[in-house]
Amino acid sequence: MNDSIFRKNLIEMLQGEPAHVGVKNAMEGINPEILNVRPLEGLHSIWELFEHLRISQEDILRYTLDPKWVSPSWPEGHWPAPSEKATPEMLKKSINKFNSDLNEVIDLVKNLKIDLTGEIPHGEGRTYLREILLIIDHNAYHLGQILSVRKALGAWKA
Repeated sequence: MNDSIFRKNLIEMLQGEPAHVGVKNAMEGINPEILNVRPLEGLHSIWELFEHLRISQEDILRYTLDPKWVSPSWPEGHWPAPSEKATPEMLKKSINKFNSDLNEVIDLVKNLKIDLTGEIPHGEGRTYLREILLIIDHNAYHLGQILSVRKALGAWKA
């Protein structure tokens, strides 16, 4: 197996392009007036979806790197409070934190000292690769939901 190509492919998937929209494109140009709008009963707002994405990515990353990490309770600890209303500043802070954590994941993938298929020492039999793929899958899923919400609200460029 060509490890360098494998790692490069993982980084491309983490960045979200070209197979699916990345964070930058998904979150660009959001009108603050729709940030907290739920397009239909039972669906989440853009803020709720993105903050969940950020919290979950941070949890997976910290779980992978820190044996002392304590995950937030599930499910309530992985979502913003239902009554929380985000401001554009809150969204910007969340996006910055998300990107910072994503860069840490990418650094993990680039670290040739880590066997990505090896078990995480404190990971209950899980591998680094499993956690990286979980982040890729989870991010793609919820970024797709964000696009669906934006489309439903008429706030997505075709």
